[in-house]
Amino acid sequence: MSFDPVSAVREILPRVTEALDGAGVTGDDAIREYAKAAITELVREYVDRHALAGKRVPSLVEERLLAQAVYDEIFELGRLQPFVNDPDVENIDVNGCDQVWITYCDGRKVLGPPCADSDEELVENVRRWAAYQGQTARDFSIARPRLHLSVGHRTRMAALMGVTPRPSLSIRRHGMLDADLDDLVLNGTVDKGLRAFLGAAVRAHKDIVITGGMGDGKTTFARALAGEIDPDERIATVEKEYELFLHLQIDRHRDVLALEAREGNTEGLGAITMHQLIEDALRFNARRIIVGEVRGDEMVPMLEAMNTGGNGSICTMHADSADQVFARMLILAGSGGLAIAPDTLFRTIGMAVDFVVHLRHELCHGMDGLVNRRYVAEVNEVLPPGDGMEPAVNHVYVPGPDGRAVPNTIPQCMDELVAAGFDSDMFVSRAWSGGFS
Repeated sequence: MSFDPVSAVREILPRVTEALDGAGVTGDDAIREYAKAAITELVREYVDRHALAGKRVPSLVEERLLAQAVYDEIFELGRLQPFVNDPDVENIDVNGCDQVWITYCDGRKVLGPPCADSDEELVENVRRWAAYQGQTARDFSIARPRLHLSVGHRTRMAALMGVTPRPSLSIRRHGMLDADLDDLVLNGTVDKGLRAFLGAAVRAHKDIVITGGMGDGKTTFARALAGEIDPDERIATVEKEYELFLHLQIDRHRDVLALEAREGNTEGLGAITMHQLIEDALRFNARRIIVGEVRGDEMVPMLEAMNTGGNGSICTMHADSADQVFARMLILAGSGGLAIAPDTLFRTIGMAVDFVVHLRHELCHGMDGLVNRRYVAEVNEVLPPGDGMEPAVNHVYVPGPDGRAVPNTIPQCMDELVAAGFDSDMFVSRAWSGGFS
């Protein structure tokens, strides 16, 4: 009789969660260490029990893999974890326990193995992950059927139940956690001239809004821009769920205040919004504030932070084109319930934001098949409103013949960029060049 690891995990798992629930241990590191010890002991008990019953027991190698599988069910993503560990995987979409779609970085999409034995087990798995992942436990139930969670250091998960025919998950895997602007030159996101321009803009404490559609690489780009910040400069990151992870890059950023919003309980109490956290960041002496994604009422405090105390701040925002940015900001401010006149908002934007960097991505046919290419398409300098209501714009970089950004208009702040190390001779009209193949 062969050893069945799935059945073994199913047998051991409830005893581990029972031990964790009754341990009274607090703190993520302490909980994980306690869990490892408990799993080791319970796996050993499982092996001894099956040996006494004359059943097939795992080898030492299988025993270690079994312990890891139990740990993954609680603190990672169970049967999905091998795909999360695969650097070629970009997204995982689950439409019920047996419909698992894996999307790779090259655009391939394949049907993966079931992630649970039933939809009920899948829901229990998600509840367990929500209980042990992140800074605070998050509810996943009929009363709270929507879940957004940062899992580990490279994964963002969204889950639904009750409002879909079957429980559903979408998992986004962050592949370039240590990316800097030089890496973006190598993968073709920017050329050498634009890399130098953007690096100088960050060093000159210019406030930058990164825009793009879903999957265009906005978070990776924000992380790469942050790599130009002096390692000892105090940074605050504000996110709905952790995705930037600058606080884990202690060799690159030594003074980071990482803030994560918190949902309220089932009665709606105890919520901490991104709006509140941006205000807190200024009180905690942050020189720069980086917002993972502006989605609503945090728009105005983010602009105020850029305008009053957080010079050199960065945020990302969904927009399908650079021309939509200001209208999109107005919509976001309104969706957050803020009663602010458009002309007031636009004046604030004109005074607060220095540059808008717009990203695009496309699937192209390369020598090795489909290639998923992300690139900067435009860079606009933002200025206070002139003749119209909206902020004035200098189209500093515009799409070239292939859609990628090429120099167009010298920005008004060029002298400041030169003082920050930019060689103005690199700003010449030319086709895309350097680092792209």
